[in-house]
Parts: sequence; structure tokens; C-alpha cells
Amino acid sequence: MNEHLEQLKEIRSMMERSSKFLSLSGLSGISAGICALAGAWYAHQKIHIDALYHLFDPQVREEIVPLLVLDAIVVLISALVTGAFFTIRRARKQGLQLWNSTSKRLLVSMLIPLLAGGTFCIAMLYHGFFWLCFPATLIFYGIALVNASRYTVHDTFYLGISEVIIGLIALFLAQWNLFFWALGFGVLHIIYGAVVYFRYETK
Repeated sequence: MNEHLEQLKEIRSMMERSSKFLSLSGLSGISAGICALAGAWYAHQKIHIDALYHLFDPQVREEIVPLLVLDAIVVLISALVTGAFFTIRRARKQGLQLWNSTSKRLLVSMLIPLLAGGTFCIAMLYHGFFWLCFPATLIFYGIALVNASRYTVHDTFYLGISEVIIGLIALFLAQWNLFFWALGFGVLHIIYGAVVYFRYETK
């Protein structure tokens, strides 16, 4: 009886590995969250506090938009590099192939909402609706995570829903956009990464 149960567990594990991308490390989420918090702290230090309450002023936008865009690019690159490092390291430990049909489907499912969201944010910057970019990044990123959760651990789904909710709230509280951005991309990523790490990587 025990032998049959072990065989069933092994078959289930093989099926899960073939249909799910399980090499994503929780440390990737933690490192991304730390990068986001560092970027938010830098932006907070560089931007005058009152500027966030005058986002509709063209002069204010001209002053802070280039700074925040550059800051966001640095955060994104840092998060991608550290995330790739931990994910590749975990895949090697597991003896799994990183680039396969499942990871390709995962990437495509995330890229569609992310590209749409990126285009939307560029359009908002172009038309001067700068304040929409903060919540929009959270909303579209959350949708991308929900979309991709079919191909990885289910915890990703809850992270995605949380990002969407925070983004929707931020739409109505423009003066707190930087706070919500740090909460969504920083704090939630760290919590998500810690949950994934201790649930799946310490067994």
C-alpha cells in the first residue's frame, strides 16, 4: 500500500514539474521588495514632500518625473538581475531546466499585461496624467501575476490580487502614491518571497 502511495506521489510530482514553473525562488521576491523599498526611499529623499501634493502642476511634474522614471528603471533592472540570480541558482540545485515550454508560457502570460501597462503609463506621461502611473503599474503588474499564477506556485495569485487592490485604492489617493507603490512592490514582495521560501524551499 505504501509503495503505491509513493508511486502516486512521484507521478503527481512529475506532472507538477512539467506543468508548473517551480524554480522561482522566494529570495527573488525578497530581493525585489528590498530594491523597491530602496528606490522608494531614494525618491522620498530627493522629492520635496509638498511636490506629491501638487502632481497636477506642470512645473512640479517637469521637476520630479525624470527623477522618478530613472529611479524606477534602476529599481526594475536591480530586481530583475537579483531575481534572475536566485532563480537560476535554485533551478541548478533542483537539476531543472530553466528555459522550457512552461517558463515560456509563464513569460508570455506576464508580458501581455506588462506591455499593455507600460504603454498605458507612457501615454499617461505623454498627456500629463503623471499621477496615474503609480497605481497603473501596480494594477497591471497584479493582473500579470494573476495571469501567470497558472504556471507557478498558487501564492502568486494572491500577490497579484493584492497588488490590484492596492493599485485601485491608490487611484483615489494621489498624494499617497509613493507610499502605496512602496507597499505593493516593496512590502508585499518581501512577504510573498518569505512565504514562498519557507513553504517550498526549506523542506
